[in-house]
Amino acid sequence: MTTDEHAERFTVLRPLLFTIVYEILGSATESDDVLQDSYLRWAEVDLATVRDTKSYLAQLVTRQALNAVRAGARRREDYIGPWLPEPLLLDEHDPSADVVLAESVSMAMLVLLETLTPDERAVFVLREVFGFDYDDIAAAVDKSVATVRQVAHRARSHVQARRKRFEPVDTVKIAEITQQFMTAASTGDAQGLLSLLAPEVAWTADSGGKAIATRRPVVGAQKVARCLVDLFHKASRTPNLRIEMLNCNNTPAMAVYSHDYLEGVFLMEIIDGKITNFYAIRNPDKLVTVAVPRRISR
Repeated sequence: MTTDEHAERFTVLRPLLFTIVYEILGSATESDDVLQDSYLRWAEVDLATVRDTKSYLAQLVTRQALNAVRAGARRREDYIGPWLPEPLLLDEHDPSADVVLAESVSMAMLVLLETLTPDERAVFVLREVFGFDYDDIAAAVDKSVATVRQVAHRARSHVQARRKRFEPVDTVKIAEITQQFMTAASTGDAQGLLSLLAPEVAWTADSGGKAIATRRPVVGAQKVARCLVDLFHKASRTPNLRIEMLNCNNTPAMAVYSHDYLEGVFLMEIIDGKITNFYAIRNPDKLVTVAVPRRISR
């Protein structure tokens, strides 16, 4: 039987634990499953043997997350079309001023982390995002401290070589660009859209073969602008189809509803005043958690 103290300690740290697992898995649904399984294991632990609850639980959920990654490897290999992480709807009280945390849960960063091995990803998240020491990380991934240091260096170099420059979010500027975008897209103003898009802007859609979506990324301002005009044109001509703005992964996002059914979530990545990426999540399995705002934490 679980104790009140087990539950209290776990509940206090749950936002942190969820964030760790989500950044390793890229799936809010699977992260909830991992936390549930981890709690059952935690409930059996003799608390007198736990010197640091935060480190202990971080190691526990990391091990369970890595097990989940390995168990789902075959499923990823057989996935139809591009694979994108599940969008994460954030509540209005999230610490978005924390630049490191904001970047770490951005869709762009999660997509980049997908290019790492599971161990590299776990080490990078624990070290670079959450600042755990190498001893704790070594225990979490079941490797020596020397090996973990090598993995951390390799993962850090990989990420730094591939990620775009990330600056603190100027919320006023982001809101201004988002409003300009909505106005241009909803009125079919192609030139207005083009002025907001980076020349090599990309549109990547994830349907998992369960919804209509482009199978390959669309690259280039002209092509992406046409995708957007078509999307908003369809919305304007289809009864009960509406578009709402959300904050997913600390990024402006459009949620497209048919009646009350969520058809898709489209996230925008904005760098240096230009929209550089659209991530279109159409797979219905990845949309079920969007209705539940999450709190993330470091």
